[in-house]
Amino acid sequence: MEFRTLGKTGFNISEVSLGTWQLGGKWGQPFSDKDAMDTLEAAYDHGVNFFDTADGYQDGLSEKVIGQFIKRHPDVHYSTKVGRKEMPLSEEHFSPKFIRRYVEESLKNMQVDSLDQVLLHCPPMSVYYQPETFKTLDDLKKEGKIANYGVSVERVEEAIKSLDYDISSVEIIFNMFRLRPSKLFFDLAKKANVGILARVPLASGLLTGKFSADTHFDPKDHRMANRNGQLFSKGETFSGVDYLTGVKAANELKERLGTDNLAATALRFILMFDAVSAVIPGASTPNQIERNTSAAEVKPLTNDQMAIVTDVYDKYIKDPIEYMW
Repeated sequence: MEFRTLGKTGFNISEVSLGTWQLGGKWGQPFSDKDAMDTLEAAYDHGVNFFDTADGYQDGLSEKVIGQFIKRHPDVHYSTKVGRKEMPLSEEHFSPKFIRRYVEESLKNMQVDSLDQVLLHCPPMSVYYQPETFKTLDDLKKEGKIANYGVSVERVEEAIKSLDYDISSVEIIFNMFRLRPSKLFFDLAKKANVGILARVPLASGLLTGKFSADTHFDPKDHRMANRNGQLFSKGETFSGVDYLTGVKAANELKERLGTDNLAATALRFILMFDAVSAVIPGASTPNQIERNTSAAEVKPLTNDQMAIVTDVYDKYIKDPIEYMW
């Protein structure tokens, strides 16, 4: 495992880290404390030392189990996200009053005195024009309740606007099907010493190359229930790509890149960009940890292979995806 610096935090984090949206069970399934802890321990054994969670994941259970885990392994780092656990989502949930309450609740869930990093969880664009929200985060740093803060975003424009504030990192969707962040934002982030966490790196599983037109998902799985943004932001599930188009594009990537392990190749592709501090694929079982961390051992992509990714993106994905997020 190789390590990179996470922006202004100064944290030296594993380039393949862990996102915990589905920690402790597959999407839509009951939470298992044992499966969650086993998955975290497997990640640690494979060199992962950074974990990304949110107050709304499994109704706070993800934060709680990570809080237990970091007591076993005080050498690891983490971020938690706040602002989306109450619905319907509103910009009010990112007001100073709510931010303070959410941070206090996360501190309680994780049983810590200070949080490594807090990210605003995909706030509406209007929030970036509310300096009082970010002043509250500055105050929480001064009070010692958080060490760093940043944002998780839906759109490149939000990521760019966030650089107006003293953020440490940005979590943004970036993968073979979502290339736009690399075209301007990455350079801006590097100049500002802001770390980048690449989320949804496998496009909700499309970039494993294991899905087909006949693949079925649990009715409670967001990949079934949110394909068109019925439950939350449309650009999240499958990176906003039409499912059948994504299957076709993934199959072409497998063929042209000559790989039977598209997932690891897709993660390695992201790590070809030095602006990226870490990629944060999810996992619900220890076996998936091994799949994810194997990306650290994949050889860097050649210029020809990078060109293939761009060609497939331009052919299947760019229009209309690039213009939306």
